[in-house]
Amino acid sequence: MGKGSFVWICCRERILLIAALYRSLPQALFLDRDGTLIEWVHYLSDPNKVRLLDGVAEALKLVKEAGCLLFLHTNQSGVGRGYFPIEAVQAVNQRMFELMGIDGAFFDGICVAIDRPDQAGPDSYRKPNVGFELEMAKRFGLELEECWMIGDSLCDAQTGLNAGMKTALIERSPSTVKEVPESVMVFASLADFVARRFSPLQW
Repeated sequence: MGKGSFVWICCRERILLIAALYRSLPQALFLDRDGTLIEWVHYLSDPNKVRLLDGVAEALKLVKEAGCLLFLHTNQSGVGRGYFPIEAVQAVNQRMFELMGIDGAFFDGICVAIDRPDQAGPDSYRKPNVGFELEMAKRFGLELEECWMIGDSLCDAQTGLNAGMKTALIERSPSTVKEVPESVMVFASLADFVARRFSPLQW
């Protein structure tokens, strides 16, 4: 076997490996915002207080380049409680996009659930209800069992389980991790999740 043949076989094996990896990639990630993409701030309404968590921008761009759809689903009951208007949530989101170096179109869908917990009936978009996830699955032809829900709270984890998705919890509080169901995987950060689930894409 000549050197050229050896190089071709190595290249072919790598192509087959990458092709197999792409077939096993999640169809989509459904992401919480506060405590997952940006630092958690109680009833955040000031865009000047937005701080990206380490590695988030790079991680999301890698996932997007791999062909995964990205959805943002955030509970913002501060609006429903009258603490701040929906425009404040939009300003915070816009600041987050600026820090990431993206625009809002980067996400394939965004859901801001403004209901208070006591307002969240069956038709509410407030997590752990899964109306948003079901709508996106129908619109984009997704199989939810091939998607991930990623957040930092038990509410986020329950959303993923309710929707039949694979579910990951970002470890913001040790007490939260102690209560997480066994089927939920725990990661130190979103960047950690992407590094462990997508790292072969960087080969």
